[in-house]
Amino acid sequence: MELRQLKYFVAVAEELNFGRAATRLLIAGPSLSQQIKALERDLGVTLFHRDRRSVALTPAGAALLPDVRALLERADELRRRAERLTGSEPVHFGYVNWLPADLTARTSGVAQLHVDPWVLPSHAQAARVADGSLDLAVCWVRTTDIAQHGLEARLLGADRLYAVSTGTDASAVQARDVTVLVDDDKTSWESWNHFAEELARDTGARIRLIDGGGITGPAFFDHVRACDSPVLNSPKGQTVPLPADLVRRPVIGPAVLWTWSLIWRRAETRPAVLAAADAITRDVGDLGLNEPGTWLPEDDPYR
Repeated sequence: MELRQLKYFVAVAEELNFGRAATRLLIAGPSLSQQIKALERDLGVTLFHRDRRSVALTPAGAALLPDVRALLERADELRRRAERLTGSEPVHFGYVNWLPADLTARTSGVAQLHVDPWVLPSHAQAARVADGSLDLAVCWVRTTDIAQHGLEARLLGADRLYAVSTGTDASAVQARDVTVLVDDDKTSWESWNHFAEELARDTGARIRLIDGGGITGPAFFDHVRACDSPVLNSPKGQTVPLPADLVRRPVIGPAVLWTWSLIWRRAETRPAVLAAADAITRDVGDLGLNEPGTWLPEDDPYR
């Protein structure tokens, strides 16, 4: 029996729906179901009655729920007490796929930064900062997200996205002549889909609907080979080497920019977190976002 399984139990008990609980916990539905079954085996009781239409607590599940909540609260208090005893408060930090190369140097002597290994999409990391699972995160956010989650955001990085095509022609391509991929997996690709759809509306770029996570990786390269126009590369693929039959092409008219923000809770008062935020974003500048001929989404906080 693990604490995370107990957290999963509480989430399902509160949602009474495995799909909603999985979305809230940012895990896959089948994995959540397996973890609940494992917990039931360890405890020797059935926690939920479930069929295709409904989920309900069993009498045993309802009886154990208050004890589980109390246990989780005690575990959180134990962690907080241990942090106070060590005399240093860690700052929990998350990211998507990009971090400043000198992150450690920026925070040296300022904060005890704990980089979370759980790499999740931008919208998921923003939600984790909002609910207190993380103190800071690097991700792509919109002004809407900042207001909805009660966040502060500062510019930390920017990627100029490029297109990928077959052949050997590496000349620049107009934004209106590229294809942008939109994945039907909205849980994983919500941020990218927003970005891609707005780019298509503003520039006339073509949208290609896909499934199976082909925004990055070998599947992305297969989509490029199947398209008759260059395909916009996502920020997750910025540093990935291209296969020999594909070529990188600059996008112009406009140049397409993706921004990375450092975010934290607007109500944050802990000195360690605020000092880390200041140190990480010091002397960043505008990173060329205001140069003529560049494009940012309308809801980008730095537009």
